[in-house]
Amino acid sequence: MDVLKVQNLTKQFGKFTAVDTISFHLKKGEILGLLGPNGAGKTTTIQMLLGVLTPTAGSISYFGKNFKTNREEILEKVNFSSTYTNLPWNLTVYEVLRYSSFLYELSSRKEKIDSIVSTFRLKKLLHQPLSELSAGQLTRVNLAKSFINDPEVLLLDEPTSSLDPEVAKMVRDFILGERSKKKLSIIFTSHNMPEVEEVCDRILFINNGTIVADDTPENLMKSMDIVRVRLVMNPDCLEHMTSYANTNHVILNVNEREYTIELKENQIPQLLTYLNDHKMKYVEISIDKPDLEDYFLMIAGQNKNRDL
Repeated sequence: MDVLKVQNLTKQFGKFTAVDTISFHLKKGEILGLLGPNGAGKTTTIQMLLGVLTPTAGSISYFGKNFKTNREEILEKVNFSSTYTNLPWNLTVYEVLRYSSFLYELSSRKEKIDSIVSTFRLKKLLHQPLSELSAGQLTRVNLAKSFINDPEVLLLDEPTSSLDPEVAKMVRDFILGERSKKKLSIIFTSHNMPEVEEVCDRILFINNGTIVADDTPENLMKSMDIVRVRLVMNPDCLEHMTSYANTNHVILNVNEREYTIELKENQIPQLLTYLNDHKMKYVEISIDKPDLEDYFLMIAGQNKNRDL
């Protein structure tokens, strides 16, 4: 069942098209990664999904209802967290959470606030103004606020940015737990590719305002047939290795005795034969297959000439 459906969504700012007729869906209980280079259209898309920006064209529906005509009802079941959201600096943590809670119909306001304060470890910060908090503490406040209404759809923009590794893991575990227990549906943006691989069921890659990929993290990584072969050899192998790279049109990087070659997986036997024929012995060898960061860098490379 789709809890969110986007069709031909477009946003123009004057002559500039930030988002160009994109269509996608979000299933109940799914965590969907929304990734892309800076300026690709992610933030604009999220702002339209929240009703902050009005689309130039296209439609958004939540729970089978049109967002434009059922905005108030829908937003009761949706929430959002972003590292880059500015909250009122003169309010305390408790005031932010309490006032935010009155945006929603909650059956037990105090119990809910107490619960998220405990979850996000905010008890010692409750009476501090936001102006005194660190970046990581502000991130936790934003996250706590986003769970205050037990949303059915949650939009998370860089949810673990500025968090130390232990707290970031706690947040990821909590997110995955909420998805498992309550079938929470999430759109998740991050520049932390290992985190995306761990958390997301499916990924949308946006580039130049359009969707260029929609697949699981595993399938996206498999779509890249380039591997990295790392060899530790003597420096006097440089001439032969350079010749191999030039002849076979592969990338070679050299760092003292470490040679890293980027080539197709089916070229590995040929490389090993070449090493043997030229009596080049290695003391270490490792083969690294592409990960999600490699895929991201490939997409970003396609975006480098865009006028931001």
